[in-house]
Amino acid sequence: MKIVLFANTDWFLFNFKLSLAKALRARGDEVILLSPPGEYGPRLRELGFRWEPLPVSRSGVNPLAELAVIRRITQLYRELKPDLVHHFTIKCVIYGSFAARRAGVRGIVNSVTGLGFALLAETPKARLIRPVVLALYRRALRGTQVIFQNADNRDTLAAHGVLAQSGVQVIAGDGIDTAFFVAAPRQAEPPIVLMMARLLHSKGVSDLVTAAGIVRAQMPDVRFQLAGAPDPGNPESITEAELMAWRAQGAVEFLGQRSDVLALNQSASIVVLASTQGEGIPRALLEGAACGLPMVATDVPGCRDVVVHGETGLLVPPAAPDQLAAALLQLLGDAVLRARMGAAARAHVEQRFSDQQVIVQTCAVYQSALGERL
Repeated sequence: MKIVLFANTDWFLFNFKLSLAKALRARGDEVILLSPPGEYGPRLRELGFRWEPLPVSRSGVNPLAELAVIRRITQLYRELKPDLVHHFTIKCVIYGSFAARRAGVRGIVNSVTGLGFALLAETPKARLIRPVVLALYRRALRGTQVIFQNADNRDTLAAHGVLAQSGVQVIAGDGIDTAFFVAAPRQAEPPIVLMMARLLHSKGVSDLVTAAGIVRAQMPDVRFQLAGAPDPGNPESITEAELMAWRAQGAVEFLGQRSDVLALNQSASIVVLASTQGEGIPRALLEGAACGLPMVATDVPGCRDVVVHGETGLLVPPAAPDQLAAALLQLLGDAVLRARMGAAARAHVEQRFSDQQVIVQTCAVYQSALGERL
């Protein structure tokens, strides 16, 4: 069987879908990876995969240019003749579904990994484009198999009438390689609080900075690290001026985009995510939990699916840096509690979020997609 995996960055394919691609190849499928060009495409080719660069602007809104993108995808699908296509991220889901229908692809699977700015934000721009996005989703998802990472996101789109003609499944995340992400002996001092996220306002970056200041006023040796970069294509991206001001405060170490994710987690004491709007299933929390870290996260969709409050970590209200700081201080002051929650977090990931479980469930969705008449 020939299967196309299409995402809006080669980074996404390399970091989140490589295990799936390897599993499909191992069972005898021909796997083709599509994304806009980037540094990870050649790395995918080095691993023996066919990767095709396909320029798609994440922020483009010119109707003629966007229609031209759909035509390019359609033509490529006609040339490739895949049996099944699996789309990730909003533009790939919408444009890829339109193109796949035109090209006569038999199986169409769409992963909604998060609801994004248009459906979650309450800015004038978000409210303006929301009806358009919902209308496009309604048309694109019709007759396809749709995978959600959590039930909250599924229920939100269902309430808008988007899923009435779709097959719907909930699969908890992208999967985590629990043989790669493992705990390691940790340094006793100083403790490190790690957050890994794109530098967006909706990730709660400002709340982390505020909470770090509160914590360090009481425990000045604690280090706060934030790994991630701004996302200029996203309207919620942190500005360079904001970054400069926070760096000057010195409460948080801004590490930029990092590839040594395992090493960062293995050297940390707590993993945190301060999202204000919700996630799919946050990979950053899964990676930390798999490395035996207790979690502190906001009580929003996605985060609450990973963190079992009081067992694997602590949940706090979103946009409440005082309560975020209090939860961090509770864990930082109790090494025994950190160890207990970290061990429970590792076990929780093994039970619910491993690569193997996600891949088996995804392949079952593929079977359903190929058995339906679109």
